[in-house]
Amino acid sequence: MAKLKKTARKTTSAGTPDLQAQAERLSKNLGESAQQVWLAGVGAFGRAQSEGTKLFETLVKEGLSLEQVTRKVAGGKVEAVRDAVESKVGQARERASDTWDRLEKVFEERVQRALRRLEVPGREDLSALIDRVDSLNAQLRKLGGAPTPRKKATAKKPASKAPAKKATPAKRTTKKATRKTAK
Repeated sequence: MAKLKKTARKTTSAGTPDLQAQAERLSKNLGESAQQVWLAGVGAFGRAQSEGTKLFETLVKEGLSLEQVTRKVAGGKVEAVRDAVESKVGQARERASDTWDRLEKVFEERVQRALRRLEVPGREDLSALIDRVDSLNAQLRKLGGAPTPRKKATAKKPASKAPAKKATPAKRTTKKATRKTAK
């Protein structure tokens, strides 16, 4: 190991002027490159200032044409989407209408069954009864007896009553007793 350290020291001491020269060249090259980058940036800035308005106007024109093309494409797609949505809405309406009709029919059938169980006369029963009453009225007319038309009930005003007297406990018991014996 001692030998390796000595040889390493010899090459570094002998190569020191060579390394310094390389470092100076590298530093000089870096400085020149940095100067060129700086000048390129200044040149780009100057060009952008002089041609900036032209470039801006060109970009606006390109953007306008792109927007028009995009609107045409989107407009066509919007129409297609609108048609698709309208057809789907129409289908949904038809389904809802069919479902509502079926639900209504089921409801009517169940109500009809419940009314039959309760023996409530239906429309047909009532029309049959009306026909029967009409035929009976016709038979009565043939026999000579006219059916008496129903008189409207006249509203009679109740006579003013004298205040009711309270029954005595003795009278109450006699009424109860007569009721029990009557049964």
